[in-house]
Amino acid sequence: MSKKVVLVWFRNDLRLHDNEVLSEAINKSDLIIPVYFFDPRYYSKNKFHNYKTGLKRAQFQLESVSHLKEKLQSMDSDLMTFVGKPEEILPKLCAKYEVMEVYHHREVASRETQISELVESALWENKINLRHFIGHTLFHKEDLPFPIKDIPDKFNIFRKKIERESSVRNPLDAPTSIQSPQHLEQTSIPSLQDLGFSEDEIIQMPKKDMEGGEDIAFEKLNTVLDPNYAGNENFSLISPYIAVGSLSPIFVYHRMQSSGLSQNKKRYDRLMTMLLWRDYFRFMLKKYPNIFFKINGNNPAAKNPESIDQDLVAKWSSANTGVEAVDDSIQTLLTTGNITYAERRLISKYFTQDIGSNWLAGASFFEEHLLDFAPATTYGFWSHMAAVGTSEKENSCSDWQELAKRFYVSK
Repeated sequence: MSKKVVLVWFRNDLRLHDNEVLSEAINKSDLIIPVYFFDPRYYSKNKFHNYKTGLKRAQFQLESVSHLKEKLQSMDSDLMTFVGKPEEILPKLCAKYEVMEVYHHREVASRETQISELVESALWENKINLRHFIGHTLFHKEDLPFPIKDIPDKFNIFRKKIERESSVRNPLDAPTSIQSPQHLEQTSIPSLQDLGFSEDEIIQMPKKDMEGGEDIAFEKLNTVLDPNYAGNENFSLISPYIAVGSLSPIFVYHRMQSSGLSQNKKRYDRLMTMLLWRDYFRFMLKKYPNIFFKINGNNPAAKNPESIDQDLVAKWSSANTGVEAVDDSIQTLLTTGNITYAERRLISKYFTQDIGSNWLAGASFFEEHLLDFAPATTYGFWSHMAAVGTSEKENSCSDWQELAKRFYVSK
C-alpha cells in the first residue's frame, strides 16, 4: 500500500507550536513535505511606488523562515524554499513526490485569496486537492456566536458578544517528530538580492532591533508578560511575530492567563484589545470583501481625495513635516520598522487631516515599512483613521494636534 504524502504550504504561519495545518498533516499522512515560497509578487512596488515588502520586513521574513527550516532539520525533516510563484512550482513538486493533498492556511485579503485560487486551479488539473485551514485568529471562526454575515460592525458589540459567548481554544502542541521523504530536494534560503533588492539599498538599510524566529518570539512574549516590564511597546513588541506567524495569538492568550500580567489590569486589557481588533479586522474583511482597500470604505457618501500632493506626501514619508512628534515617529518607523499604536495614530491622523491626499498612499507606506504588516490589520486601521472604517464609533479620534500633545507624555 502506497504511503499518503501531504505537502504543507507554509505562508504566514512560520511556527511549530499551535499550527493546525502541520498538526492535521501529521495526523492524516505518512509523509510530510514542508514548503515555503518567496513569491516575487510581494517584492515589487505598488501604484504608489512603495514596496509591497520593504527591506526590513523582507529580512525579518528571511530570518523567520530560516529559523523554521533549522527547527525542521533538527527533526530530520526540512523546509524547501523557492523564489517563485506557488501556482507554477507546486504542481511540479506534487508530481515529483507523489503528493496526494496540499494543506495551507486560508487568508482573507484579495491578493492572498487570488493566489490560493490560482494554486487550487493548478493543482486540480492534476486531481490534487488544496485543503484550506483557518488558523490565524484568536477566536476560531467555527466558535463565533454568529455567522460571518451577521458579525456586528460595531467593535464594542463584537467584543462583548465574543468574550461573553465564545471561548478560545487550547493551543496545539508543537510536534516532536515529523516524517518526511529521506531525499528532499536541497534548497537554500535566498538573499535579499535574490528577492530583487539592490546592493545599494541593502547597504543603506538601517539595522533593525528585532530578529525573526519562533524562539525569539517566545522571548519577546516573556518580556511583554513580565509584570515588571516598564517599556511602552507592549503589543508592538510581539505583533511582528504574530503577523509572520512565528507566534500564535491563541498561545499568547493562554500565556496571558497563566502569567502575572493579570495583576496589571490596564496592560492586560490593552493587549487583549489589540488581539480582538486583529480578529475583528480579519472577520470584517471576510464579511465585506476588500472593504479596507476602498478609498471610501464603508461610507459610499464619503468624499476622500483620490489625488496625491506629492510634495506633502514626500515630506511626511521622509520625516520632514516640521512637526517634531510626527517626524520623530516616522523616523522611528523608517529606522526600526516598528512603532507603537499611539505613534501610528498620530502620524496617520496627521496624514488624513493635514496632507489632503489619498489615504491609501499612507497605508501603503505602512505596508512597506512595518515589520508587522498584515493586510486586514494595517488597512483596517487606516480606514478608521480616514473615517471610513466598518466600526462607526472608531471612525473618529482626537485631532492630530491633541495626539501630539500626549506623545511625549507617554514616552
